[in-house]
Amino acid sequence: GPSGYPYGGPPFRRGDQYEAYRARAQGQVRSLREIEGRIVPRMPGASYLGPEFNSASGNYRLKFLRGGQVIWVDVDGRTGQVVGRSGY
Repeated sequence: GPSGYPYGGPPFRRGDQYEAYRARAQGQVRSLREIEGRIVPRMPGASYLGPEFNSASGNYRLKFLRGGQVIWVDVDGRTGQVVGRSGY
């Protein structure tokens, strides 16, 4: 297919991780490590639970826990800017 793989895609896909890798390889998205390095220090008192990657938007969603409350921080994968928060 047009992607250069037979049958239109690579044989193995690991969802978010693969999509983030592919976007990063194309120079469109900053690395998760860079995003985490910018955002995690801004969340004092919160436990960092981990990331999600939205391949449709190119955004990372970092998940934190503070005082029993889950907080999501949405970050533009291209610019590294926070574009949304929920939970506080």
